[in-house]
Amino acid sequence: MRSVKVYEEAWPLHTPFVISRGSRSEASVVVVEIEEEGVKGVGECTPYPRYGESLASVMAQIMTLVPDLQKGLTREALQQRLPAGAARNAIDCALWSLEAAQQQKSLTSLLGVVVPESIVTAQTVVIGEPEQMAASAKALYDAGATLLKVKLDDRLISERMVAIRSAVPSATLIVDANESWHPEGLAARCQLLADLGVAMLEQPLPVKEDAALKNFIHPLPVCADESCHTRENLSELKGRYDMVNIKLDKAGGLTEALALAADARAQGFDLMLGCMLCTSRAIGAALPLVNQVRFADLDGPTWLAVDVSPALKFTSGVLHL
Repeated sequence: MRSVKVYEEAWPLHTPFVISRGSRSEASVVVVEIEEEGVKGVGECTPYPRYGESLASVMAQIMTLVPDLQKGLTREALQQRLPAGAARNAIDCALWSLEAAQQQKSLTSLLGVVVPESIVTAQTVVIGEPEQMAASAKALYDAGATLLKVKLDDRLISERMVAIRSAVPSATLIVDANESWHPEGLAARCQLLADLGVAMLEQPLPVKEDAALKNFIHPLPVCADESCHTRENLSELKGRYDMVNIKLDKAGGLTEALALAADARAQGFDLMLGCMLCTSRAIGAALPLVNQVRFADLDGPTWLAVDVSPALKFTSGVLHL
């Protein structure tokens, strides 16, 4: 018989995280521990209000499966029992973690993945006034971050982006609008970003307005985030997006994320690997995917005032394994 623990944690941030949907000052996560014969697996998820999730709703979803988990519920059976989302992710990752621990292997070794010694990760520049954002970008770049992810809303786009590009002429920039733009004027905005040498634009439009992306040639790659959760979404994204952002919390765990990566690549999409505000536990669970992606955006733990122990080692813009 397995023992199962489910609990919430709140991790304060050192700096407010500001995107088009608002500001956050802590990372709220749910942790699942599954122990069998003295060996423990741990999984973590970040409930996301944009997807109708809260700490309470995710805890309730997980608790419905605790009796079955105690009796040995498998990863394969889990995929049918819960929909994609944070709750399934925490359980799925705990089961992967348990299997790796039982075999006395790392998760990447269990899956036969050899990870590099260091991974370039995006560092996020949150929304602020143009001069603030430019100063933040320069400080990150000067500290070693070569890939910067710029958060934007519907205001001051040219002012912010010109200021940032002037401050960091050599940085690789990617832009994330978090669904805050509209089809009107989108082509001109994309051209502005392309002219500034931006490498990719993530989720410019609300999910229901994706069709507008078919109507012009993309002068830079456009990546689906909120529009892509699982393999089921891929057919709708063809001809609209060039890339998909895979996050374990959206996919509902590593099991579906691996399948989504394989299908997306087979259909010609480039990949990005993303995260929510989270601890190193959540990033560790995503590492089997790092070799497949064009951009890794794994800076969630770098926003925490204190990370979980043991923590992964980050320097500005680099994850050291």
